[in-house]
Amino acid sequence: MSLTHILLITLAGVAAGTINTVVGSGTLVTFPTLLAFGYPAVPANISNSVGLVAGGVSGSWGYRKEVVGAGARLRQLTPMSFLGAAVGALLLIWLPPAAFKAIVPSLILLGVVLVLIGPWLQKRAAAHHPDETAPMSRGRQLALTGGVFVCGVYGGYFGAAQGVLLMGLMSAVLSDSLQRLNGIKNILSTIVNSVAALTFISVSFHDVRWSVALLIAIGSLIGGFIGAKVGRKLPPWLLRAFIVVVGVVAIATMI
Repeated sequence: MSLTHILLITLAGVAAGTINTVVGSGTLVTFPTLLAFGYPAVPANISNSVGLVAGGVSGSWGYRKEVVGAGARLRQLTPMSFLGAAVGALLLIWLPPAAFKAIVPSLILLGVVLVLIGPWLQKRAAAHHPDETAPMSRGRQLALTGGVFVCGVYGGYFGAAQGVLLMGLMSAVLSDSLQRLNGIKNILSTIVNSVAALTFISVSFHDVRWSVALLIAIGSLIGGFIGAKVGRKLPPWLLRAFIVVVGVVAIATMI
């Protein structure tokens, strides 16, 4: 592996870790980079998932203050992310590479739309349920937990724009601040990437390119800290706009 090869993959990891922490879709930087260097699609995807776990950890740590008091919410949603990630990772190993190609852009578009109309949905929900301390309705609970499971399946399978989907879902269903939701998103995304990585290592160990995974891990670890520093300073409207832009770019790239 040449010095240029090492440098570019590491820098792609830094960019991916930064983007993932702020919104998601860092895979749209690292995955094409690996393909450009000639790595096959499935090993590239698997190695990328293993490497990006480090960035998720540093990004989640950087957002630790925003998730203070969100323990109950995380305990509710963590099992859904865990199960969804395991299912998605196994689907990647078992199904043809193009199996989800048609549905992925539609899922990301749904996430973008939910991010855009999230404030309106929250106001409407508040008008019908002014007491936010009251338990969520069964419909909202099912939408939240089921949606997080679906995001986990998607994240375990591919992962690009997983953050957009999670932010769209949570901003539509929950009334928490956008920054708190971003902190929760980082933790759930890290869980998904970790479970997917462990599944890949256990079931398809030979497909992991360990040198590549290590370079992405080093880069994304740095990028996670950078993303937390930048993302926590963004006002809600700018963070929402950034999520939408990244989502649109992801759709255009995949189409």
